[in-house]
Amino acid sequence: MVVLGKQGSGKGTQCVKLSQRFAIPHISTGDMLRAEVKAKTALGLQAQLAMEKGELISDSLIIKMVEKRIELDDARTRGFILDGFPRTLSQAKSLDEMLSPQEIDMVINLEVPTSVVLKRIASRRVCVDCQAVYSLAKPPRFNWTCDLCGGEVLQREDDTEEAILRRLVLYEEETAPLIEYYQERNKLHRVSGLGSEEAVALRLDKLIRSYLKRREAKQTRD
Repeated sequence: MVVLGKQGSGKGTQCVKLSQRFAIPHISTGDMLRAEVKAKTALGLQAQLAMEKGELISDSLIIKMVEKRIELDDARTRGFILDGFPRTLSQAKSLDEMLSPQEIDMVINLEVPTSVVLKRIASRRVCVDCQAVYSLAKPPRFNWTCDLCGGEVLQREDDTEEAILRRLVLYEEETAPLIEYYQERNKLHRVSGLGSEEAVALRLDKLIRSYLKRREAKQTRD
């Protein structure tokens, strides 16, 4: 499954919930890139420069990273939820080639207005160690120390207003065409990302269980 959505749409949070609920690996290209940055690898240094400018990482680097990840045993045997990939038509076509003769089962577009996204990202704070997400409205319990691992909770360097606006422009220019691409292939499902985390999670759960029920019925008929 692929989950699409603007930065700040809540897709990362919902992907974690889906991963736990359905026991499917959550593959976040953002988390993988930040790990590379923290480790100061060659890829990490390139990624850091681009993220600080609010730019997207080159397709070739992202594709190699994702291809290596989905070949691991957990993804091969249980499937996966892709968060942050694909972001361009080129990446989507590369993903099709990686999976052939199999296909992506479904693509969810988590829809949230840009005005709401801007407020969410400006408020977002993240644990530097485990990447748990908090906000100014929902901070950790003790002095900006992560409730889960005790790591320091900070605003990401790439969550400045200038970088946020640049990422949203890039999203519209390069990622939005994916909606049309997957819609033409009858893979796309639109879900509102407004409301509480629990409300959005219930919408996604209902959609996925309905899809699985239809697929099971089709397999039985076949």
